[in-house]
This record gives sequence, C-alpha cells and structure tokens, in this order.
Amino acid sequence: MLIEFAVANFRSVWQRQTLSLVASADTVHARNVISEPEEGLRLLRSAVIYGPNAAGKSNLCRALETLRTLVQHSVTGFQEGQPLPITPFLLSETVAKEPSEFEIIFIADDGVRYQYGCAVDAERVHKEWLVAYPHGRRQRWFERAFVGASRTYEWWFGPHFKAERAQRKVWQGSTRTNALFLSTAIQLNNEQLRPVFTWFTQKLIVLLPGSGVNFNPLLSLNLLREESGKEKIMQYMRAADIGIDRLELLEEDMPSKPSTALLPGGLRVRLEIGNPVGAASPAPKQLRVRAWHKRTDSGKEVPLDLGDESDGTRKLFEFAGGWLRALELGATLIVDELDRSLHPYMTRFLVGLFHSHANDNNSQLVFTTHDTTLLDTDLLRRDQIWFVEKDEQNASHFYPLLEYSPRKDEALERGYLKGRYGAIPFIGNLGAH
Repeated sequence: MLIEFAVANFRSVWQRQTLSLVASADTVHARNVISEPEEGLRLLRSAVIYGPNAAGKSNLCRALETLRTLVQHSVTGFQEGQPLPITPFLLSETVAKEPSEFEIIFIADDGVRYQYGCAVDAERVHKEWLVAYPHGRRQRWFERAFVGASRTYEWWFGPHFKAERAQRKVWQGSTRTNALFLSTAIQLNNEQLRPVFTWFTQKLIVLLPGSGVNFNPLLSLNLLREESGKEKIMQYMRAADIGIDRLELLEEDMPSKPSTALLPGGLRVRLEIGNPVGAASPAPKQLRVRAWHKRTDSGKEVPLDLGDESDGTRKLFEFAGGWLRALELGATLIVDELDRSLHPYMTRFLVGLFHSHANDNNSQLVFTTHDTTLLDTDLLRRDQIWFVEKDEQNASHFYPLLEYSPRKDEALERGYLKGRYGAIPFIGNLGAH
C-alpha cells in the first residue's frame, strides 16, 4: 500500500513535491479508509488530482512510472553507458544539471513499511537508500552515494542487512553506475529485498495515455473464457448499469485472405497457450465479443457486437479485466486521465469500486481527471482531493484541498470552478478587441 511519494527536479517539478495517502482524523466515509494496517496509520483507498492542462498532473504519474521502471529494468533493460530515461526540470540552468530525486514510502506484502529512494540522472545513479520499519522500528539497511572527486561510490550497510561481507562485495561490484543496487541484488538472489522489489513490479501499476502502457483487453477476454470469470465481469458490467444482460466470447478462424478490417468488436490474436515448445504456431484467430440486450417489448435477447456499443461501454469492458485484477491483487493503481472516453457516471462507478466491498484486499487508486462532478462529498472525503498548478518559476506545485480548510458541507465542485482552490486555467479572449 502506498503511503507517500515525493519527487524533485523531474520534468515540470522543481522543488520537492509530495503526495500523501495518509488519512486525516475525519470520520466520514469510513469505507474510503484502510484502517490501521500498521499501528497508528490510516491510509486512503483513493486520491484524485485536479489541475489545468500542462500543470504537471501527468508528470507525477510519469515520475512514479519512471521509478517503477528503474527498479524493474535498470539491470536487465539497460547496458553499461546507456542513458537512463530521466528528464530534469529544464527551466533552470543550474537545476537541469542536478539529478532527479524520487522517494516512496509503502507497505509491502510482508507487512513491513519501507522507505526507498534514489537520486538519478541520465548518466548514473547518484544516491540510493532503503529504510525498513519492522514492527515500527526504524532500520537503515543500505545507502550508496557517488563521490564526484574520486568518481567512486561510498557504501554503507546497516546491521540488519542480512548478508556476509563477501556477498555484499559481490553485489556492490556487480552494480553498474546506471543500475540500482536494489535491482542488482535481486538478480543475484538476495531474498531480503524481494518484498520491496515485488511491490514495485507486481503491486504498483501505472497507466499513462498514449504510452502503450494500458490495461490489456485480453485480460477481459480471458475472463470471459471461464464461467467464474464471466460471472465476475458481468457483475462489474451490470453494476455499471449499461443495459447489457450478458456477454459472449466468439473464437473464429480468420479468413484465408484476411482483410485489414475486422468485424465490429473483433480482435485478431494468435492463440498459442498450451502449444508444445517448438511446435508450429497455430493459425491466427479472431476473437469477437457480443453483448446481449433484452428487448423491452418481448423480453427476447438481441446480440450486438461490442464494436457497435458506445465508446464508453467498450472502454469499460477493456478496463474490466485489469481493474478487477488490480482489486484482487491489492495493487496500487495510478491512472492518468481516468475520464478519457468515459461518461462521468462510468468514472464515478470505477472510483466507487475502490470504496466498495469489491475492494477487500486494500487496493488503492490515484488518478488525474478534469471531471469536476467527482468533487462530491458523497463520493470522496476532503483529504482525498489534491490540486496542482504552476508557480512563478513555471514549476508544478501540488497541494491538498485541506490547505483551504473547506467546510464539511461545502460545494466543492462549485468552489473549484469559481477558482476558490486555484488550479484552474486562465482563458484569454482570442480575437477580442
């Protein structure tokens, strides 16, 4: 579970900015709070970030994805000397030469709170550190820092870091300048750090528009292949109240000379699951989804290809498999522009799932949106709402709604649109005289 994330000198972020999912003492919407996974700690199940275009909402999501990518791929995905995907704040000549810094606090599956961070530029890792809090007691496990004068690293390992001196030397020597020690040690079979690595790679999911990183619709299609999965996805679709009575998955052979166009709702894939190693790939298949609706006058069912449904319905189906999987895994899901192609009611439904009994595994959702209808105290607590805007240095500044001490019954949407909390665009009069 995510507790806090901070970033500095990354894209539009200059000074350190922090997003916290620690709940306030407010008692409203108790279901929106994960109660005391660790003594004295209450965490929010969701948080939303508002702000004008180009204010930096997406860059917070990109920062989380960059850190996740570095942890998962800095050893296996990069070669010695290959630049890392780091872009500092470029509107200050001095700061642009400094490394970007990321720090995250979370609770892994072993129930331990961890505080992990690194300072990185395109060339190398400058700093890296990990602190653990088993039973709430602080333990510094390791630190490394690049010393510019000697062009070497200084290392420090705490007494609770479990490794023989010789083994630590091997891990140190194997850590490239453009790789994280956390990732390197895992590749060399360090089991103590595995809960940290696993949280990043399996429990932190970041969805960015236009990046190719999105929920794979095959997750939804696979659910339809089994009766138990079909029932799960239909509970999800029925709860959204979009008038679909049932869904049907059709698996069809492709024509001998397939055209570039698919039938409505079609998806061309190769089905190779269970194929013996080395065997020839089977012929490509076309998967089609049909949505069955009941006629209002006769009650008889009529099928429509998924391609004939609205953009929002298709988007909801594509989300279904991944969304349900995230809820089952107890994952922390970061979604940029959640409201893309979705009706406000659909967005509200997706957010509400994280506050419902469908979320018994303490999953969390952090998302950006322009949908102001979600600024509703019937859906969100006041501590779940965040804003971002650019400051005088044209740098992103993140801040919570609570800074404005809103009343419990305050009309938040109206207040936001009137500019009471900032983070709104300034619209000029094009062509006005």
